[in-house]
Amino acid sequence: MDTNYSQNDYFLLKEELNFHNYRYHVLDDPVISDAEFDQMLVRLRGMEAAHPEWVTPDSPTQRSGAAPAEQFRKVSHPKPILSLANAFSEDDIKAWFDRICKIEDRVAKAGFVLEPKIDGLTVVLHYENGIFIMGATRGDGEVGEDITANLRTIKSLPLKIPVRSNSTKVPDRLVVRAEAFITKQDFVRLNKEQEEKGGKTYQNPRNTAAGSLRQLDSRLVADKPLAILAYAIVSGNPVASQWETLKYLKDLGFPVSDLSQQCDDLDSMLGCTRTWLERRESIPYEVDGVVIKLNDLPLADSLGVVGKDPRGAIALKFPAQEVPTKLNDIGVNVGRTGVLTPYAILEPVEIGGVIVRQATLHNFDYIKEKDIRVGDRVMVKRAGDVIPYIIGPITAQRSGAEMEYIPPAVCPVCGQPVENDLEEVAWYCVNSSCPAQIIRNIEHYVSRGAMDIVGLGIKIVEQLVEEKLIRDVADLYSLSKDQLLGLEGFADKKADNLLIAIETSKQKPLGRLINGLGIHGVGEIAAQDLAKRFHDLDTLRSARREDIEAIEGFGPNIAESIVDWFRNERNQAILEKLRTSGVWPVEAGVSAKPQTLSGKKFVVTGTLTGFTRDGIKDYITDHGGKVSGSVSKATDYLVLGENPGSKLDDARALGVPVIGEDELTRLTEGS
Repeated sequence: MDTNYSQNDYFLLKEELNFHNYRYHVLDDPVISDAEFDQMLVRLRGMEAAHPEWVTPDSPTQRSGAAPAEQFRKVSHPKPILSLANAFSEDDIKAWFDRICKIEDRVAKAGFVLEPKIDGLTVVLHYENGIFIMGATRGDGEVGEDITANLRTIKSLPLKIPVRSNSTKVPDRLVVRAEAFITKQDFVRLNKEQEEKGGKTYQNPRNTAAGSLRQLDSRLVADKPLAILAYAIVSGNPVASQWETLKYLKDLGFPVSDLSQQCDDLDSMLGCTRTWLERRESIPYEVDGVVIKLNDLPLADSLGVVGKDPRGAIALKFPAQEVPTKLNDIGVNVGRTGVLTPYAILEPVEIGGVIVRQATLHNFDYIKEKDIRVGDRVMVKRAGDVIPYIIGPITAQRSGAEMEYIPPAVCPVCGQPVENDLEEVAWYCVNSSCPAQIIRNIEHYVSRGAMDIVGLGIKIVEQLVEEKLIRDVADLYSLSKDQLLGLEGFADKKADNLLIAIETSKQKPLGRLINGLGIHGVGEIAAQDLAKRFHDLDTLRSARREDIEAIEGFGPNIAESIVDWFRNERNQAILEKLRTSGVWPVEAGVSAKPQTLSGKKFVVTGTLTGFTRDGIKDYITDHGGKVSGSVSKATDYLVLGENPGSKLDDARALGVPVIGEDELTRLTEGS
């Protein structure tokens, strides 16, 4: 091979290959043949073999071939990667728009950007000085998994930005949100190849893409036809609108959907959504809806979030396919609050690539109103392409053999009479000792969002209840190894591991425990809010209804539900058993700190000297303040560290006061 080249020749060849890769995989407009590209790549590999010290992470040769990992490393996102609330009709969109207009008048003239809601896997891409350094899954929105090696195999993902030599300025650090997926055409081709090889075919594009990216061996990912589309900047955005964000991402060399649209007002936006629905089948990749975003990003950010959903955007879910099948029978589930919920037992049918055998029937009134009978041909639908339910019977196909359904007079699990609250449609088993309720309560208590007791799945919970080893969640902490070894499927190691997991759960924070108690209307977010407000269970259980209603987001119904739960004698007994077992967490140090920053919104930028980044966030929130990731007119203070980014420019432009760490501490002292 020719060795008459310099390091600069290597860099130029590498840049040229990256450009041609971009032309082919992003623009679908190559300017050289595959053979020419391959020849250039061979030359690059030769240079790197002779000079391994020249190789950089943005080289096209670094896309695949990494050694298998033992497990994925956990990665904290720089900002929460939030989900979106769903809309299912134009009325839902109008209601959302009305709500946010009431919060901020400027919403009415802000305009919208519409983007495809791709049915894939959300990924978070990190760039430092223009070089791709890390990629992660969304995970729970706060923490994801490092899948950098797998993402490198996606040829449309730029390893260096900007791809083309232009004047586009790249921030020192840039974090981009994108969706990884497989196109419909590539999925058909992939399954055809699998059939020809005698291998297993894949069920649907979404699961295939997600499963591929979670392979520990990136070499197994490289042969999957994965693609990405970028649509948001998590950190380092130099522009203030979503439309300009998409243009900026495209200028950097990221693949961006060419389906996105800008709309000036509500009526034109609604008209565009109808067009999206009409062309759904022609879109080259699976989409399950259209994402509607306010174009003004600082305005959208200032609206805040509800739970884990930002107010400034919403997802309009496409209607799912409706499929007929036979209703073979109707079963009844008993939930952890005693609610009886009917479900349909169906002749198996495929809907959207998923085999459906059961579907919800909502409640007994729904069955009566729709006149749904056992033996009927029924139409089945997946709401939001997720939850199957029965639309109604196909009465024209009745033979006369169908049977009207009579709701049970007694609980199908414990045999005790059921009751109906005249103000609700639900029927209840009021027997608090009903095994089904106990099982569901414990299942919820040990779940990931609550006490997260690893290894304690529903089957083991059922065993423990059936053998009368536990009657409530507190009994978990009195289980012995001998008791576990007496159960089918348990050996020494499994018993030890479960007991360790149960013991470890005692260290979970207060919010997790409150969620685990299963109080009606109290989920993860509400449980955390209660923990921050009351600090321990003693204070919470003595709280009055008005004390709880004073917390933002808590209405009278939830407040009454919480008070009633703690008044219940059986629940009081469970709490005392938890205390005796050492399960009594306290929200440390919150109550002792003065709330001098209450009502103030802060943004932090630069390298801090007296705080870590997480430390200063905790410091502000502990004193009643709120921390945002971007500067807006609603920001009260920008806390400035060394080497600040674009947030300083944003603050100056908007007239936001800029303070240092010392000034922040003086604010908390009230001076």
